[in-house]
Amino acid sequence: MPTSASIEGRDEPAVIRARGLIKTFGHVAALQGVDLELYGGEVVALLGDNGAGKSTLTKCLCGVYQPDAGELELAGRPVQLRSIRDAEAYGISVVYQDLALAPDLTVLENIFLGHELLRTGLLGRAGALARGEMAQRADAALQALGIDLPSVRIPVSELSGGQRQAVAIARATMWTRAGILMDEPTAALGTRQSDIVANLITATAARGLGVMVISHDLPRVMEIATRVIVLRHGRVVLDTPAQGLSRRDVVDAMVGYAEEVHG
Repeated sequence: MPTSASIEGRDEPAVIRARGLIKTFGHVAALQGVDLELYGGEVVALLGDNGAGKSTLTKCLCGVYQPDAGELELAGRPVQLRSIRDAEAYGISVVYQDLALAPDLTVLENIFLGHELLRTGLLGRAGALARGEMAQRADAALQALGIDLPSVRIPVSELSGGQRQAVAIARATMWTRAGILMDEPTAALGTRQSDIVANLITATAARGLGVMVISHDLPRVMEIATRVIVLRHGRVVLDTPAQGLSRRDVVDAMVGYAEEVHG
């Protein structure tokens, strides 16, 4: 099966490269020798039926789980991730389906949560926040992705589902240097809101970040994907450019009608 490097003809290091990842839970083999690459500027759709290993793989790539065997490289460097903070230190962020936003905090406070800026001088040493600078930077991050909100000072609880997803993506983009992993970013959203999120994903990749998207929304994710990877029973059964790939090809790979499509 061709790797993304052979498909794309790329020379630069992959944002994420996994080789032979194995992860078991008791007698269940969740990952069985997974090879995977993600490059900056591309959107990779990670697809598969329930139980295929998508969530387990994503958690291995961001440090929530440690694989039992295999190798992981970030930006060409072999790494062993012990936590999400380890992944973040290498420039990898995750946007979970539940978004992990604090609804009672403002958009500004959510974007800078854990990254607060202090004022200079005595006020900074006393813990005073540089809210004006934080607001400017948060607003700039939103505008860079084409996100239009009434204000960065409104509580997240007052936003629609699509706007909340946009804030989560903007936060990840602001603090990410290399790649973003997204778990079902359009789940429970309407058509218009899903369109907005799809555009945000494309805009994020256009800024040079690698984006990997887990989604059951095949039509939408295949429209924005650069490449498609399908897992089945913890194995990669399809890794190919999205262009020219049909939904039938993907479904066949997911359910086992074809072990490899366009390989």
